[in-house]
Amino acid sequence: MSSLTETGAPPEGAAAGEVPILGTYKRAPMELVRGAGVELFDDTGKSYLDLGSGIAVNALGYGDAGVKRVIADALETGLIHVSNLYRSEPGEELASALVARSFADKVFFCNSGAEANEGAFKFARRWGRNVGSDAKTGIVALRGSFHGRLFASLAATDRPSYRAPFRPLAGGISICERDLHVLDLALDSDTVAAVIVEPVQGEGGVRVLETAFLAELRRLTAERGIALIFDEIQCGLGRLGTLFAYESFGVVPDMVTIAKPLAGGLPMGAILVSAEIGATMKPGDHGTTFGGGPLVSSVALEVLRRVSDESLLRSVRENGAWFGEALRGIAKRTGKVRAIRGMGYMWGLDIVEKASDVIERGWDAGVLILSAGEHTLRLLPPLVMNREQLARGVALLEQALG
Repeated sequence: MSSLTETGAPPEGAAAGEVPILGTYKRAPMELVRGAGVELFDDTGKSYLDLGSGIAVNALGYGDAGVKRVIADALETGLIHVSNLYRSEPGEELASALVARSFADKVFFCNSGAEANEGAFKFARRWGRNVGSDAKTGIVALRGSFHGRLFASLAATDRPSYRAPFRPLAGGISICERDLHVLDLALDSDTVAAVIVEPVQGEGGVRVLETAFLAELRRLTAERGIALIFDEIQCGLGRLGTLFAYESFGVVPDMVTIAKPLAGGLPMGAILVSAEIGATMKPGDHGTTFGGGPLVSSVALEVLRRVSDESLLRSVRENGAWFGEALRGIAKRTGKVRAIRGMGYMWGLDIVEKASDVIERGWDAGVLILSAGEHTLRLLPPLVMNREQLARGVALLEQALG
């Protein structure tokens, strides 16, 4: 049945002025029409300093000359899409660049972070059956995790309110406490194929997992023949001041999932896979229509080149440390911040009032802030934001806190 009348009018019963987009997001009232540098502008001309980066996507800010050039050059070829039935240079070059810069031996491209995690679960189960038995299929996630909203990734996400309306979810996936003693009991070598971990839990409150915890988890999983997956969808690709988050902790996993900033705002995800796991995947085991297409891969190559640059990574580390101290200054001056967590350009502030109230006051002040729970603010500035701009963000945040 068509949703439009012959005149193109909205379907009968639609409210006047109602936007016919499914209401899965509670959107801010302003309409964003333009971006430049680290600012966004609405249809009235008002500017907003962006401390959210489109939820950690716009690492290079807005209107980046390099990204614009690459898109224009890619369009000149006429190849936006060719499907994975055929070879194309940009995707192959991107895969080689990711392998050269990481532990991985193989790469699988997809369209989003949730798809990357779903694919990683499949790869883990394929590998688990290969090295163990048909019983070695379990996936273990951690308390506070967020891995996506599809059936398997949602089953690994510790948000009961997200999960409850959509049960039954994918089976064989459990959530375990962030406790090594509990994990020691839960990680059975015969039945568990993989553990998935965010080195810094984003949606779960910007919780930085301890290096010692991750190192011991790596030891346990390696000893028991269990794959360790790092979900770096939000915390990877430069956000912590290293190209990959695992480098900040000195712990090397078996798979890494990445997405958000990878293609500069175009939809793209990827799974980086060790040689051992990659060797178990055969033609037909997994697929994607759009993943790794020429256009998105061309842009991703430019983004990867830029976020791999040591001068940028050093500025994220140094400015990120300054940013953390400035946020602690806000806590002392206002008395409205209970805790601060983070590193690099990824910070969370537990506050005494509802995060949504501060976010709305931020709109009035001209700053965009995210939440990570009812009482937690989340700050994910573009990686190109300099210290002067960060200082402006601190002042606007303090104004929004009141």
